[in-house]
Amino acid sequence: MAKKKIKYVCQECGAESVKWLGKCPACGNWNTLVEEEVVAEVKTSRTLTTTFETPRRIAEVDMEELPRFMTGSGELDRVLGGGLIPGSIILIAGDPGVGKSSLTLAVCANVARGGKKVLYVTGEESSRQIRMRAERLNALADELFICAENNFERITHHVEKLQPELLIVDSIQTIYKSEIESAPGSVSQVRECSAGLMRLSKSLGVTTFVIGHVTKDGSLAGPRVLEHIVDTVLFFEGERSADFRVLRAIKNRFGATSEIGLFEMRDTGLIDVPDASKLFLPERADDIGSVIVPTVEGTRPLLVEVQALVAPTPFMPPRRTSDAVDIKRIQLLLAVLEKRLHLSIGACDVYVKTAGGIKIDEPATDLPIAIALASSFANRKILPQAVIFGEVGLSGEVRAVSKARQRVEESIRMGFTNIILPKKNFAELSKSATKINLLPVDNLREALKISMPRLLSGHNEPAADDN
Repeated sequence: MAKKKIKYVCQECGAESVKWLGKCPACGNWNTLVEEEVVAEVKTSRTLTTTFETPRRIAEVDMEELPRFMTGSGELDRVLGGGLIPGSIILIAGDPGVGKSSLTLAVCANVARGGKKVLYVTGEESSRQIRMRAERLNALADELFICAENNFERITHHVEKLQPELLIVDSIQTIYKSEIESAPGSVSQVRECSAGLMRLSKSLGVTTFVIGHVTKDGSLAGPRVLEHIVDTVLFFEGERSADFRVLRAIKNRFGATSEIGLFEMRDTGLIDVPDASKLFLPERADDIGSVIVPTVEGTRPLLVEVQALVAPTPFMPPRRTSDAVDIKRIQLLLAVLEKRLHLSIGACDVYVKTAGGIKIDEPATDLPIAIALASSFANRKILPQAVIFGEVGLSGEVRAVSKARQRVEESIRMGFTNIILPKKNFAELSKSATKINLLPVDNLREALKISMPRLLSGHNEPAADDN
């Protein structure tokens, strides 16, 4: 009897090794290499040569519109780029309890009520549990079929027999192929099952939603090959204790990756939130360290409240904490404030958050975050009813940002009266934006003087040659 060939596979990144190692040489994680048997590749003869596509000139490729169909959720359709495309495979990932199953079950019901056949395959729950959730979410439909199954071969059989137009697999980490001896959720199983679902979707024209788990650090569990195989990767963000969820496209072959969808979690499931700014602007009074930021996600402008807390600390090094803003961006702005404006802020603990916990990451948030930090450090209130945006350079200059008109129009719609913005953007908007007080600034010092007039007086005033 031939000896079995063994390899060791990292369960985080999918790297392989011929011997066991305590630390993965690829991703650096400890104790992630697991023993797996090397499965010999079975060679099969290809007889369906007529299905092969012959090379053509690119100008000869048909330019017909892709036949999309709607999910019944305007927010999800926005993120997908206008609806679902037959034969596409979509991965939805997020923390446990964030609403992945609730959203996909609601989509199943909406599509099934439109006359399309839908198959929901669950590897984690029983059919009875899915029925109970469907009752609560009002997601019962005649063309919606449920199947509790983990075996990939049997799932394939059900799909070929039923011929659904929409398939849900919940979740990919529970599905296994019988010819692979490793456990469900291992790198080999996830890789082979996801590749099999991709081939099944493309060959039958079935739109497939695949639900995936995430690790403690928020990344997708299993190998990164999963993200490369699928057409679209969607990530759910939001705390389980909060009422809202953000659905963000990380990869999308059929649309933009900058769009987000907003949902509110209720007893009846996830509800679309078309007016996003009202969600992230709760009733608030103008306070120290609080700034309104007009950020743009894809084509959607959002007004988000950013809060900063700067406090002296006896511990070194001081702490820098934020779940909503990149720490490197905060450190850069702290260095600019200390070097260019002589604010002794570097030796303080710094905490930054956004109302609702939404993540913001674009250059236009530099100026409002810097002003929020300075406001908390100096314990001074900011100009009331003000919205602030602009990019800050290392020399303290304030640079223009894109989509300024959308930011200003959303601020006007939400009733704000003052906008601090870069001078270049002001030149573009000064003639058209007459319903709001535009306050142009050229550098960070000017922005602080306008937002907090007495901040730079006395011993904190920078030298004349500083920006």
